[in-house]
Parts: sequence; structure tokens; C-alpha cells
Amino acid sequence: MQQIRACRLCAQALPLPPKPILQAHPAARILIAGQAPGLKAHTLGRPFDDPSGDRLRQWLGVDRTQFYDEHLFAIVPMGFCFPGSHTSEGKKRGDKAPRPECAQTWHERLLAALPNIELTLVLGQYAIDYHLGGGAGVKGKLSVGQAVANWQAYWPEKMVLPHPSPRNNLWLKRHPQFETELLPKLRARIAALLER
Repeated sequence: MQQIRACRLCAQALPLPPKPILQAHPAARILIAGQAPGLKAHTLGRPFDDPSGDRLRQWLGVDRTQFYDEHLFAIVPMGFCFPGSHTSEGKKRGDKAPRPECAQTWHERLLAALPNIELTLVLGQYAIDYHLGGGAGVKGKLSVGQAVANWQAYWPEKMVLPHPSPRNNLWLKRHPQFETELLPKLRARIAALLER
């Protein structure tokens, strides 16, 4: 973690000074594999300390104290630093893709140092590509919708979640089974892991 926090590999490509945002401890039992920290996370120095994080904690059935306990939850995004935002006509149009240097340089070693992970929560397309690959019998990339619909293929070791951003409200409305079928199972599994 000290080496990662001191990392400056992609400093020239970032809009702000490097500031790796993640949490990890060998005792953690649940891994949250997301995309990359947003501007607010960069500013505050803590992942998911925003409305997306509020929604994610509600999905998981945990409070802030549990969520930010590194002995319970590891939070390892595909990119550790804020990658910048896409803009069009002066308006922000979402964040850029995570920088690839993080996964290429750090992920294999960091994930190997987390031997107690029993559940990996995979958030978003970049995390799906890394943690699930193309998926069995799927040509090309596995979409978020495909991965969520095929959740039982990865359960109980992994669960794919859409990014909890308010930008995904339409996706959630189009996939009501996510909240009615998957979230109760996910909350029960997390509660069982946290009780141990």
C-alpha cells in the first residue's frame, strides 16, 4: 500500500496530481472492484464518499463505519487516481476511463495480498473486463446487463453490480429484477460474512 500510495507512473497523463484512492487489508473478506475515483473522491481522499457511495452502502445493507473498515472491505478500483472528465461544450460528460497502468502494475500483486476475500463485487464495465473476462460462451465483451442477468454463474464468489451512480437510474428502471432478486441475496451474503 505504501508503494501504491507513492505511485507516480501516469502523473503526466492525469489532470491533477496523483492521489491513489483505495483501501485494502489482508483481513478483508469483501472486495469492491470499481472503475476509478471521481473528482469528489480525489478531493476528499476517500472512495465512494458521495451519492454513489450512499446508494452502494444501501444496496449492501451496511453503514459507513462498516464500509470504511479496511478489515472488512477492500476497495480496489481499476484505476487508483482520478482520470479526468470528458467535456463537451463546457459541460462535464462523465469521467474518462481508468488509466491502464494501475491494473498492469499493481493489481496482480495487490489482489494476491488479499487472501481472505470471499466475495468480489464487480462494478462497471472496466472491472467486468478485468475480473470476468469475456465470460463463458459470450462473444466479445460481456456487458453489465449480460453479467447481471447471468449472476448465478459467478455466485457466491462474485456479484456484478451496475455502477451505483445516479447516471444509471434508467438502467435500474429497465432491470427491476436487480433490486428485487439480486440485492436481497447480496445483503444476506454480506451480513453472513460480516458476522464472522
